[in-house]
Amino acid sequence: MNSLPIGIFDSGIGGLTVLSELIKQLPNEGTLYLGDTARVPYGAKSKETITEYSREIASFLENQGIKLLIVACNTASAFAVETLTKELTIPVIGVIEPGARAAVESSKTKRIGVIGTESTIRANAYHDGIKAIDNDIEVFQKACPIFVPLAEEGWTSNEVTKLTAKRYLTEMTKKDIDVLVLGCTHYPLLKEAVASVMGSNVSLVCSADATARKVSKTLIENNIEVKKEDSTPIRKFFITDSKERFERVGESFFGSKINAELVKLGS
Repeated sequence: MNSLPIGIFDSGIGGLTVLSELIKQLPNEGTLYLGDTARVPYGAKSKETITEYSREIASFLENQGIKLLIVACNTASAFAVETLTKELTIPVIGVIEPGARAAVESSKTKRIGVIGTESTIRANAYHDGIKAIDNDIEVFQKACPIFVPLAEEGWTSNEVTKLTAKRYLTEMTKKDIDVLVLGCTHYPLLKEAVASVMGSNVSLVCSADATARKVSKTLIENNIEVKKEDSTPIRKFFITDSKERFERVGESFFGSKINAELVKLGS
């Protein structure tokens, strides 16, 4: 069990932000990453559809042989983590609770903004997560659905992205927040554009670092952390469509070549 890799999935490339932090903190752990690029974005889909997609992906990764599953998609974390936790025999970790806790720890004024997909915002996932930690915090939310396609296209800081960020976030700049949660794992790829609108007095928080720390803690608690550190950890990437685009954007993100295997899920 200890030698098995960690499974991680997202609707597309966004979960690579979590994977990158995971590799940084736990370099000896192997990883299997699946990007559901055929069905991205998840953000406007129903809870039932997202849950079914998540179950298909979890089944695929579990059949590959994993010891822990990270739901790196915020929308899937909002809707499917509870179901997956009940159905799988391995630990399941979402990104919302770690991200909410990181935001609370970072805020001094108790005024926090959250941006995410339509489904994540509609589910009040971060709002409820933050309030559960500190009910005195005021939470302001905004859906930014076009951010995901921009990130998937690799348009991270061009003029179109900057104008889109300004259109979405100008209202948020008037809320006097000191922390903005990037409530979608695609959004850290657009951090430069977001920061240019929000200004230097607003800290941008994403869940990647906190999620990796929670994974480390969970591995130790379950005694399933890797024991041998003298072998090269496995790194595999699976996608459901657009292999060339995923590899191109992924390579620019990691700074090295990656090879993704095309797979088919469900029926």
